[in-house]
This record gives sequence, C-alpha cells and structure tokens, in this order.
Amino acid sequence: MIRWACVCALWGLVMAGAAVAAERDVRVLSFDDLRGWAADDHSAALSVFLETCPDLDDPDWASLCAVAQTNRITDARAFFELFFRPVLITDGNAPLFTGYFEPELEGSLFPTERYKYPVYKEPREARAANPWLTRREILTTDVMKNRGLEIAWIDDPVELFFLQIQGSGRIHLPDGSYLRVGYGGANGHPYRSIGVELVRRGIYNAHQVSAQVIKNWVRRNPVDGAELLLHNPSYVFFREVNEVPGHMGPLGAMNRSVTGMRTVAVDPAFVPLGAPVWIEKDGEIPMRRLMVAQDTGSAIKGAQRADIFFGTGDEAGRAAGRLRDPGRMLVLMPIQRAYSMILPESAS
Repeated sequence: MIRWACVCALWGLVMAGAAVAAERDVRVLSFDDLRGWAADDHSAALSVFLETCPDLDDPDWASLCAVAQTNRITDARAFFELFFRPVLITDGNAPLFTGYFEPELEGSLFPTERYKYPVYKEPREARAANPWLTRREILTTDVMKNRGLEIAWIDDPVELFFLQIQGSGRIHLPDGSYLRVGYGGANGHPYRSIGVELVRRGIYNAHQVSAQVIKNWVRRNPVDGAELLLHNPSYVFFREVNEVPGHMGPLGAMNRSVTGMRTVAVDPAFVPLGAPVWIEKDGEIPMRRLMVAQDTGSAIKGAQRADIFFGTGDEAGRAAGRLRDPGRMLVLMPIQRAYSMILPESAS
C-alpha cells in the first residue's frame, strides 16, 4: 500500500546519524550464492510476479512477463534461474529490514454510542492549502462537523491514529462485511513521532517503544494519552477503496493488490517496482524468501532498505512490529539488464 509512514516510524525508532549514501556498488551473483534459494516456494513468488509484471513497460521486463503469461510454467525455479540473475546493490548504508501490515479496525457506517470516532474524507480547503489546520485544530473544533465528510466511524481513537500512520486499512462492519480505506490526502504538517515524545518525557527508553506499547500507554492514561496523540500535528484523510475486494490485500504502489509475505516495499531509486527480490533476513527468525517489489514507503530509503508486508489484522501487525533486522536483499534482473548495470569500478 502507498503508506504515509511504515511501521518503524510508528515507534519513533529513527536511525540517528544515518550514513551518507556512498556511490552505489553493483555485483552480479549466481543463484548458488543465495542462501536457502532451493528451499523456497518459487511458484508462490511467480504468481505474485504475474500480478504486476503486465505493468512493466521496459522491453526486457515486458518480454519476460509475456513468456511467463503465455507459457504453462511447471518449474518456477527454473524460470527464474533461466531468465534472471541476482544483483546485489549496495550504497554504503547498513541493511535494514522492517515490516508493515494492513490494520483491521472495528467500525460502522453510522455513528453509535460505540462507534463515534470518524474516518474523514479530505475537505476541499485542505487540498487547496499546504499546510492546512493541525490535528489539534481538526479534532477539537467544529471545522469537520455536518459536512458529510465521514466515511465510517471507529470504536477506538488509538486504532484510528495508527490507521493514519499506516495510511490504509480495512474496517470490519457489524454485518460482517468489510470496507477498505486508502490514503486520501493530508493536512501538510510534518509527522511528529509520539514514540520519540514518550522517550523524551522519560516514560520509556528507546528500545522499549513499540506500536503496542504506545497503544497500551494511551489506553491506560486516557487524558494524557489523548493529549499525546495531539502531539503529532499531521493528519491523514482517507478515501474508499472499491477496486479491491475485502478478502484481497490492499493496493500497493503499483495500484495492484499486495500479498502477505510475498510483497516487499523498496526504494525505487535502487530497485525497480515489479522486480523479484530475494530476501535474506537475519535476526531471531531468519527469512530466506523470494518476494516481489510492489510497494514503496516514505521511510524506505536506500539500496538495502526493505519493508516486508505481513498481511492484514492484529496478528500480522504484531509480527510486523517485532521486525527490525539486518540481512541482505538481491534484485533478480533480466540477464542482459543485470550485466549492463555493472559499473567498471564495481565489477569483480
């Protein structure tokens, strides 16, 4: 999904003193160099690749997409090994893997005693002004009232706040159906992390802060918690997303549905959107998996920066929130394109 901020930004765990990007280094490797390559489900990755490869206009990519679409591929691993080469792109910054997810909230199309926190569409004047009113001014005045800007009403203001950070989500309605909402604009004020604010106040140390910790603190301290949420002046508006059925994943940056544990958000300055990407994530739970670069994120910057989509709902959110690991990421490029990327000084 086109996210206003990724999960790592929820917590305010901002990398201090990030290294200035060095000149990129490009190396073409063999599939034998990929740890765990043979054990993956390449067919699952191929099906995700086919979801977005028709949108790739470059001739090298388009031809491979046509091969995959018009031939009955019985050996997905052989397809990737025959037509692609793994490319390691680095820029001098440390690799970092985080996770993101699609929130699922409980809500209603009508306000009730339980559902009383509105999900707003963007008002006309907010589109025309940059910046517009702050979060505090939007929520503590009548500027949004009686204008028909409500898309739905949510039962929890904390979950609504985090929905704004994710930028999209799915609302579970009382009749069992779902309404999906996506990013519809913002008030133009910069995001200010409430996780960083909790650390600044001495309530938590930086390593203790997570999305769940923040939620729990706000709920235990309703008055101070409501004020803490207003510390962030940025406010996100939404739109209904009718293009995607509720049972499918949300739309990514390629305007196609993304897939849990097979979609990764990348920096398109280094990784082409739509490209297969081999993930070697280290940490407590290592991951070796072929994914597809179908999304981006405002905090996803750098050649070895990746955000893994975990799916929808609380369980996916908890798993995504725990992820902050090193590793390496390789892009599978069409053979001719892979070798043409090698700069003379980086060839080895």
